[in-house]
Amino acid sequence: MSTATTPTSSPTVGTEPPSPGRPPGSRLPRWAPWACFAGGAVGAVVLGSLSALNVATFVVYTVVLGTVGLYALSRWVEGPRRATDRLVTCLVGSAFGLAMVPLISLVYEVLRRGIERLDGQFFTWSLLGVLGDGGGAYHAIMGTLVITALTTAISVPIGLMTAIYLVEYGTGRLKRAITFLVDVMTGIPSIVAGLFAYALFVIFFGPGVRLGIAGAVALSVLMIPVVVRSAEEVLKLVPNELREAAYALGVPKWRTIIKVVLPTAIAGLATGVTLAIARVIGETAPLLVTVGITNATNFDPFDGRMATLPVYAYYQLTQPGVPPEYAIDRAWTAALILIVLVMGLNVIARLISRFFAPKTGR
Repeated sequence: MSTATTPTSSPTVGTEPPSPGRPPGSRLPRWAPWACFAGGAVGAVVLGSLSALNVATFVVYTVVLGTVGLYALSRWVEGPRRATDRLVTCLVGSAFGLAMVPLISLVYEVLRRGIERLDGQFFTWSLLGVLGDGGGAYHAIMGTLVITALTTAISVPIGLMTAIYLVEYGTGRLKRAITFLVDVMTGIPSIVAGLFAYALFVIFFGPGVRLGIAGAVALSVLMIPVVVRSAEEVLKLVPNELREAAYALGVPKWRTIIKVVLPTAIAGLATGVTLAIARVIGETAPLLVTVGITNATNFDPFDGRMATLPVYAYYQLTQPGVPPEYAIDRAWTAALILIVLVMGLNVIARLISRFFAPKTGR
C-alpha cells in the first residue's frame, strides 16, 4: 500500500528565511528611518556637548549615528539582506548630499555677494571714465553676446557637417582619423585653444593683436568637438528604416539626410548645440590671451579689444583699484550673470529636448 507524501513548501526564491524570534515578512514602518536619524541628531547634540560642535560636525554625527542605528534596527527586524539594502541606500544618499554641498554653497555665496550690484545701472553702463563706485558691465555683456554668436556661427556648421559625414558617409581610415582627432580636441586645455588662435592671428596681424574674432576662433576650437560628439550620437539614434524607406522611393541620399534624418533629429541637435554654447560661454583663459579687456563698448569683433563677462570679472577681482570694494562687488555680480546665463541655456536645452522631440506614442 503506497502512502501519499505531502510536498513540503520551499521558501520563495529571493526571500530570506525567517530567523528565530522574527516573524517572516517583518518590515519596518515608514517612519522608522526618520526616527533613526532624529535619534542620530539627538546623539550628535550629546556628543557635541562633550566637544566643540558646529554645523559640519553636527551633520556628520547625525548621518553616521542615524545610518548605524537604522542598519542595526533593520537587521534585527528585517534581516541581513534588507539591512544591507538600507545601508547602501543611506551611503548613496549621503554621497549625493556631500556632492551637493559645494554646489549649494557656491550658488549661495554668488547670490549673496552678487545681488548687491544687480541693478539697472549694471546692465546699461560701461566702465569708461568710472572710478570707484558706479559703472556696470554693459560693454562686457555685449562683448560676450557678440563673441558667442560668432563662435556659434563658426562651430555649428562645421560640427554638424562633420557629424553627418561620420554617420552617413564616413568609412575606413579617414573616419577613424577624424574620430581620433575629435576625441583629442575634446580634452585639450582651454588655454591651448587660446594660444593657437593667438599664434594664428599673429601671423597675419603681428604681435600683440587683440581681436574679438580671435576669441571666437579660440572658443570654436573648444566648441566644435562638443557639437560633433553630441550631433553624432543624435544622428545615430535615427532609425535606419526611415532612411531605407526614403531610398526605396528613389530619394537621393543627400536629400534623405536633409528631408528625413535632420528633421527627425532636430530636437537632439538643438539640445546639443545649446549645451555646447553653455560649455564655452564662461571660458576665461582663451579670451584673456586673444581678446583682452577694455572699459569701452566695442561691437566690432574685427577692430580692437572687446570686453567679455569672464575676463571682466577676472580683472575686477585681480585689479580692483582703490578702493577695492566697488570692483569686487562688480566681479561678483558678473559671476552671478554668468551662472544665470549657463543655467538658462541648460533649461532651454531641457525644454527643447522635452517639447520638440519626435512623438513616440508612449
